[in-house]
Amino acid sequence: MVAVIFHLVKPRKQPLKVLHSSSADFMLPGKRLGGGEVVVDESLIKRSKIDSSAASTTTTSAAAATTSTETCSSTAAATMGGGKNPTNGKLPVGGELEPNQTDIDEDLHSRQLAVYGRETMRRMFASNILVSGMKGLGAEVAKNLILAGVKSVTLHDEGNVELWDLSGSFIFTEEDVGKNRALASIHKMQELNNAVLISTLTTELTTDQLSQFQAVVFTDISLSKAIEFDNFCHNHNPPIAFIKSEVRGLFGSVFCDFGPKFTVSDVDGEDPHTGIITSISNDNPALITSVDDERLEFQDGDLVVFSEVDGMSELNDGKPRKVINAKPYSFSIEEDTTNYGAYKKGGIVTQLKQPKVLKFKPLAEAIKDPGEFLFSDFSKFGRPPVLHLLFLGLDKFVADEGRYPGAGSEEDARKLINLVNEMNDDELLSIDEKIVRSFAFGSRAVLNPMAAMFGGIVGQEVVKACSGKFHPLLQFFYFDSLESLPIEPLDPNDLKPLNSRYDAQISVFGAKLQKKLEEAKVFVVGSGALGCEFLKNLALMGVSCGENGKLTITDDDVIEKSNLSRQFLFRDWNIGQAKSTVAATAAALINPNLKVEALQNRASPDTENVFNDTFWENLSVVVNALDNVTARLYIDQRCLYFQKPLLESGTLGTKCNTQVVIPHLTENYGASRDPPEKQAPMCTVHSFPHNIDHCLTWARSEFEGMLEKTPAEANAYLSNPSEYCGGMEKAGDAQARDNLERVLECLDKERCESFLDCITWARLKFEDYFANRVKQLAFTFPEDAVNSSGSLFWSAPKRFPRPVKFSVEDQSHLNFVMSGAILRAESYGIPIPEWVVKSQNPTPEFAEAVSKVMVPDFEPKKDVKIVTDEKATTMSTASIDDSAVITDLINKLKACHKKLPQGFRMNPIQFEKDDPTNYHMDLIAGLANMRARNYSIPEVDKLKAKFIAGRIIPAIATATAMATGFVCLELYKVLSGNHKVESYRNTFANLALPLFSMAEPVPPKVIKHQQLTWTVWDRWILRDNPTLRELLLWLKNKGLNAYSISYGSCLLFNSMFPRHKERMDKKMVNLAKEVAKAELPTYRNHFDVVVACEDDEDNDVDIPQISIYFR
Repeated sequence: MVAVIFHLVKPRKQPLKVLHSSSADFMLPGKRLGGGEVVVDESLIKRSKIDSSAASTTTTSAAAATTSTETCSSTAAATMGGGKNPTNGKLPVGGELEPNQTDIDEDLHSRQLAVYGRETMRRMFASNILVSGMKGLGAEVAKNLILAGVKSVTLHDEGNVELWDLSGSFIFTEEDVGKNRALASIHKMQELNNAVLISTLTTELTTDQLSQFQAVVFTDISLSKAIEFDNFCHNHNPPIAFIKSEVRGLFGSVFCDFGPKFTVSDVDGEDPHTGIITSISNDNPALITSVDDERLEFQDGDLVVFSEVDGMSELNDGKPRKVINAKPYSFSIEEDTTNYGAYKKGGIVTQLKQPKVLKFKPLAEAIKDPGEFLFSDFSKFGRPPVLHLLFLGLDKFVADEGRYPGAGSEEDARKLINLVNEMNDDELLSIDEKIVRSFAFGSRAVLNPMAAMFGGIVGQEVVKACSGKFHPLLQFFYFDSLESLPIEPLDPNDLKPLNSRYDAQISVFGAKLQKKLEEAKVFVVGSGALGCEFLKNLALMGVSCGENGKLTITDDDVIEKSNLSRQFLFRDWNIGQAKSTVAATAAALINPNLKVEALQNRASPDTENVFNDTFWENLSVVVNALDNVTARLYIDQRCLYFQKPLLESGTLGTKCNTQVVIPHLTENYGASRDPPEKQAPMCTVHSFPHNIDHCLTWARSEFEGMLEKTPAEANAYLSNPSEYCGGMEKAGDAQARDNLERVLECLDKERCESFLDCITWARLKFEDYFANRVKQLAFTFPEDAVNSSGSLFWSAPKRFPRPVKFSVEDQSHLNFVMSGAILRAESYGIPIPEWVVKSQNPTPEFAEAVSKVMVPDFEPKKDVKIVTDEKATTMSTASIDDSAVITDLINKLKACHKKLPQGFRMNPIQFEKDDPTNYHMDLIAGLANMRARNYSIPEVDKLKAKFIAGRIIPAIATATAMATGFVCLELYKVLSGNHKVESYRNTFANLALPLFSMAEPVPPKVIKHQQLTWTVWDRWILRDNPTLRELLLWLKNKGLNAYSISYGSCLLFNSMFPRHKERMDKKMVNLAKEVAKAELPTYRNHFDVVVACEDDEDNDVDIPQISIYFR
């Protein structure tokens, strides 16, 4: 019987206090001082205090555990649910969940919920995971799973922390050297998510212990032991998901076995495709066509169901039908509809996603017959079979020698080459000895970028195993990044350890590149999910950790609760603090040598006094960690201008992409752009919605109009009535008229003075939105109306609306009125009575108050204009008497102003999606769902409404970690220098499929003129404060005749203007100041001009921007 040591850390409301010096706990936020010192800032730390006796208690518990195997085992079983479940804690996909496992903190996990959905999250919350091997890869896997929120994670490692481990793992510090890796990890892992139970195992594993888990991950295990454990997991009932992964220098591998029969409920995680039907033929097979402005995404073999078909009602039976002959706007079904009713109108066709059953081979069998490998880089088409042999050969080497090959040891490399050649029984498979040699030299090293990348991949595979969501990796994946090595041959002596925390990295790249990394000057833009991962990676790699190195990070945002599930450097006590400051402090505690400066400035034209010319010119590389295209394009232009390398990345749910931008070698980020997202026409959103997205777009627009824009407009008037009215009179258009009408409404006609007034307003808004407007629309365009061509007006995609009759018995109706009334009261500064908010739902008193509201009868009006033009950009209709109406409205507004209390102001409400107590999403969901009810569109819950109306970008920790791993592999190349374009890689990956696609970057477009060539990267520089004449002569010497020179929008010179010849001998800087009124701050030593040129044959030539240096 083997003694098992479990250290259980139970979830607690307060964060754990570390039982040793603060420098050992990199999670401690603190303020940086000069010289690399870190001091703990008490304002950034809110921890519960644990008496120092806790340390001795923990030690005593550990000692006791070693003497009572039976007690420890039963404790573990109880902790992991084994005592209650006949499957020993195993939750099969599709099994029942315990009631206390179904609660999801939607504020914390909102971005993750947008990827996984509630069902997958609940299954994750019920899953117990083992991670064996707590070096860099194991730490990354555990981190991602803990952030995701599984039920429990058990950390296993029998070995002790070595200095060698520090370049690969963010968990360990020098104080941890000599401690058991699992025990040294537990407290910092627990801080990532207090809702997850973290425990440790520090002795040799047995197969019996594996039955406690839904999935087991091994990152440092021999092949023979792996086969033993995998056989047990494969044959267990139900099967236990087995994952084996290794990182060996610049090489990595993953193997997955989820059992003989594993069901995938959703292979890609995408929403089912839908289409709006315009016709169905009475044929065999039947042909279905759809509206011509929305492509169908069906493929042959897909199953679809029909609904809302008018006429051919036989198709509305919910029966799945197979798609054949799929085309962009039509498809057929294998069904004879000859005798069905004739199609009239309408209909929705929806893809029916089918589960998929996969059969995994056990490791022992898969090793001999691996099948098809998952490719990532098609420039290395024959590489995976070679890597398969390399990992097998390394296992044999370690088994024979009891150690890994030595870094730079030619003798060990030769032994491995011989082993691999002996194993190679494929005559067609050629083994490149250079690859084997590189593999051997770095085989002991766990590089952080590789650990981050594979930690994301493996973490996602665990989620798939626990939930059945997304397609698992089937079954081997091998990867290498040999291109990351320096171009020049490595000296074996340069690979030898220096007794430093970077020794593992040095064993792969050499000490020379390590020095370059440490002296680098790096600008990280953004400190969110990507930014946190980058800071961790860079600190572990030693980037900017040298005497002359410097890392600058900037982010103008503060930490919110929803950040905590993936921005792993932040804790709940950091909420409200600056992201960049907290992240930089945490990163400096990962590696105390990191020279980091945290700023809270948005990188934009407005902050070029902060990020000035000197700042940019001194940079080695820029790393983007941004979440919007506008900011990316700005940084891209700055990097172009100063000719700096840029590493770009982004994530969307399970997808990620990375791009390398290298001066003069690759195109820049802005050279190619995604097509803009298709926007629904304004008339569709306002009057003719046909999906819930339209309803939610309208709902948010109405929210902002009622509660933010109109109160702000009213305040603008109240602050300066004469100036405001003058501006409206000067504009004199429909927009000005609408603004005045809205201001007059909220200050006079609809002004609320009590909460009962607010209830009345909200109840009447319900009637206006969901009854009166619909009655007017149906009156103007009856159900049988036809358009000018004679076809039905209400034909697909339009849906005929029907009014909603208000009822105090309908909870959704009352919820709308309640949220509307509360927010209306807030905008007027009216106190909300206790009887309203004492319950989350409307109280009987509230319902009674609503029932007493008098609702006037409504009669539709004739000649009401409703915009139907899809090209219209405004819903305001111009009138020939707008000016007279505006004058009348201003007079009414002046009279109203006299009746208002002195100093009266409104409170504009800015939409905030992430506060569940502010009623914002309650109102928006109510607006959208009532409108959906008008048009018979399926309604959504508040969470789904939040995703769409809040424009939430789905995000998960696994994809973020993987993206930053890919980027940092490119960073080695950038800082090493002299790599050719074919050495770099842009990447697109989708963890859901899984798919990895790597390709060389696209070179920049080259422009030629005579003997000159240039690209978008070139900027011509003219120094020594030249005159206009000197600039023209300088261009003339290049065979270019300048006929126009401008600074900004101002023309400094044009050859057609005789008076401009008088400027010939003036300094260019004086022309910029005198003619263009340029304000050149003291930190700026140059300015840029745009010059239009032609050659001697009068052909226009596009030349680079010209920079004039005047000091």
